[in-house]
Amino acid sequence: MNRRTFAKVASLSALSATSVARTLGQAAKPLRLGVIGAGSRGQEVMRQFLHLPGVSVRAVCDIYPPRQREVDRLAGAPVPFMADHNALLGRDDLDAILIASPLACHAEHIFAAAKRGLPIYGEKAMGFQPAECQQIVDALVRSKTLYQVGHQYRYASWAQESFRRIQAGQIGRPTHIYAYWHRNGDWRRPVPANDPDGRLEHLINWRLYRESSGGLVTELGSHHLDMANWIFGEVPTSVLGTSSICRYHDGRTVGDNTLATFNYSAGRKLFFSSITDNAKNGNELWVYGEEGSVQITMEDATFYYEKKAGAPALAPSGSTVVQHGIVTGSSYSTQGEMPYRGEGERIGTQAYEDSTLTAVRSFVGAVHGEHPVEADVYVGYGSAIACAVAHDAVFSEEKAAIPALQRA
Repeated sequence: MNRRTFAKVASLSALSATSVARTLGQAAKPLRLGVIGAGSRGQEVMRQFLHLPGVSVRAVCDIYPPRQREVDRLAGAPVPFMADHNALLGRDDLDAILIASPLACHAEHIFAAAKRGLPIYGEKAMGFQPAECQQIVDALVRSKTLYQVGHQYRYASWAQESFRRIQAGQIGRPTHIYAYWHRNGDWRRPVPANDPDGRLEHLINWRLYRESSGGLVTELGSHHLDMANWIFGEVPTSVLGTSSICRYHDGRTVGDNTLATFNYSAGRKLFFSSITDNAKNGNELWVYGEEGSVQITMEDATFYYEKKAGAPALAPSGSTVVQHGIVTGSSYSTQGEMPYRGEGERIGTQAYEDSTLTAVRSFVGAVHGEHPVEADVYVGYGSAIACAVAHDAVFSEEKAAIPALQRA
């Protein structure tokens, strides 16, 4: 994050709810939120909800008691705290539910919230097991429950402008997407020393274990999958991948690196790479079309264009070229093969805003009937089903089919 972006984020965070409302032109409509899952991501989404005028957190459910103190500090006042999600859903002072529990619990919590009929903002991925994904869609459709999945980049201004330009044909027909989320860190969170049976280890570091986590493809790559589904206009039909534990031999059972290829119709593909021992590339997505490319990051997007018709062609096969004073065969020429290092067209967007804040504001508007949900249950299915199948495919290293949604 550069200094200018940091200043904008810091300034926004420092504003009071009233100032945010005035700055963003949003009327203060009340929304009483119940939260299931108050870990690191749950608290971050709560923080963004509390930036919005009229939003209050009325109750929180989490099975790890130390979260209560963290939630109270975040909310600035004591918040009713309980370990049973059914007790929270039984309250009569809630207008909507945030579900940010560990992935393996999503289905249980969505089913329970859908029975109550309260609007749900559910963290990704929507479901863990392939069968759960279909069952969740069925339950939400049957109960007519408003649901928004936490694919916040769908709401980012630079991503929406990129999608608009891609749909308008500015890079030609998109055929390949290369996505990266590279980090340099073990992805492990600290656990209290007094944990003889490992219960707290699996509770706090649930992302490191196959029985509770989809691994890097789900926990990180689900965002890229959603973007690819958005751009290609469909869900992938199959996946082939690989994963291993290369550096962090610490008892985890999901890989510390993964590489997966998702196949779409007409030969189009998404390639996803995630490693945890080198941060080069970071989090970015490249969309390649017949006439240009676009690089989408967590903060911006830049378009690049292929050479126009009439531009000098590469030397024909079998010919010779002079390069740096040396005569070589054309196959050794770097003309047209070196990475492009010039300036692209950076798309103009409004002042930077955290995409989660944009997403939760849109959810509040949808709850109030101002507009439909964009990242709805069907969007949620598209990424979740691909991740659920990839969970096993990257371990078996065998190509696996991704089932299509069965609509009632």
